[in-house]
Amino acid sequence: MDCIPAPGLVAAYAGHLATYDGLLMGEVMYLPGGATKGDWRSEDFAAVAVRHSDRRGPPAEGIEACGDYRCFWSLNFAMRRATFLAVGGFHEGYNGYGGEDTDFGKVLDTAGVPIAWIKGGLAHHQYHPHHMPPVHHLDSVIRNAELFEARWGYRTMGHWLHAFPADGADRRPARPADPRAPPPR
Repeated sequence: MDCIPAPGLVAAYAGHLATYDGLLMGEVMYLPGGATKGDWRSEDFAAVAVRHSDRRGPPAEGIEACGDYRCFWSLNFAMRRATFLAVGGFHEGYNGYGGEDTDFGKVLDTAGVPIAWIKGGLAHHQYHPHHMPPVHHLDSVIRNAELFEARWGYRTMGHWLHAFPADGADRRPARPADPRAPPPR
């Protein structure tokens, strides 16, 4: 609900899904505060939107495979309905913020469903305040990390879980993190 699809988003995804049976991730550009106040047009966003500092951009054209399921964010994606249903969709045990996207990416990885970036499929993410780490979501991040660990044998969101004690927010002992994740900074 915090993303505004660009006019060509659905057509871009439909065109690629006609020949690709996997999960496709489109481009997300972030809007500054006030960009959607008053009268606005989607084409005006190009002048003010910026790329997320930790996210890569789309390929120059077409489709580019992504070999890391942890890249998946549900804010802008598409896949065939039959494929979504075949893998069971999103796990409904995740409540609140955090972990559900990584879980779904892991489900896809385990099922052998490929994920890829596409050129096109642009959405603009509307501005809202946030915190890093997301201390305002502390309880759900911890609960969802525990659910992920119960399902997969290690915790996700390790960078946040590691950062919470530095903020004095959580004093529980650290749990195993994703073995493929880089060490915390």
